Amino acid sequence: MKNKVLLIILDGQPWRDARRYMGNLEGWVQSGEARVWKMRAVLPSTSACCYASIHTGVTPQEHNVVSNQSIFRVKQADIFSQVRAAGGKTGAVTHSFWSEFFNRAPFDMVRDIEYDEADGPINHGRFHTMTGYGHKNQMTPSDEDLFATLTMLTERHGIDYGILHTCTLDSMGHRFGHDCEQMDHACFTIDAMLAHYLPRWIKNGFEVIVTADHGQSDRGHHGGRGEDQQDVALYWFGGGEGPKEDVVLDQLQLAPTILTRMGAPIPETMKAKSFLK
Repeated sequence: MKNKVLLIILDGQPWRDARRYMGNLEGWVQSGEARVWKMRAVLPSTSACCYASIHTGVTPQEHNVVSNQSIFRVKQADIFSQVRAAGGKTGAVTHSFWSEFFNRAPFDMVRDIEYDEADGPINHGRFHTMTGYGHKNQMTPSDEDLFATLTMLTERHGIDYGILHTCTLDSMGHRFGHDCEQMDHACFTIDAMLAHYLPRWIKNGFEVIVTADHGQSDRGHHGGRGEDQQDVALYWFGGGEGPKEDVVLDQLQLAPTILTRMGAPIPETMKAKSFLK
């Protein structure tokens, strides 16, 4: 591959929370080691819809994942399939929805919670389900564990493209809202955890994207239109020439941008253009 890329998805973090509370990420922007843009999520700005669009580069109206209840193996080409077509290795440390969308569905807890498959779209997968999730119990794994697991996959298996997805901030937002001490601390904590691993990934030769799938309102809602629900930050640790700082990126640009950086083929279904040259 031309480049190796890691995509880090912090589920449910709106633009304003990233820019106010992610001090490590903002410090790297300030020092010139990273760049940041605003990116606008698809509609509906619901988690599953955004997951499928991030990886296929098409709208929910095209891939038909229109809610968190419409979970199936999507038909469109995606980042995993295109990296595999170019001879690269892939890995995922995510919610089980990603395995169902891009490998096989339905998700079998015993078979699919962890797998290493040389011929699959996702070669090395480590998944969680958040079974039993509710207001009183988030059922989210520790982000430190997730970051360490992704790092292990990259170093043990030599993957070229990896994705990590954590629902901690999304779950905190649904439980407490966003204008509160609990969310301030949650952003501070995940930013510090992430800071331990970013230099290691970069040292190991990866270009890294840190972003969110969607935002959330102060009352912890998302799915609809509005800057609080749709607009997120995208931090880029890598090369290439990007747009001006005030340009708002389209979430559909994410998949073709990653494939362009890696030198993998871009399928005809991905109509949006890479935001990096």
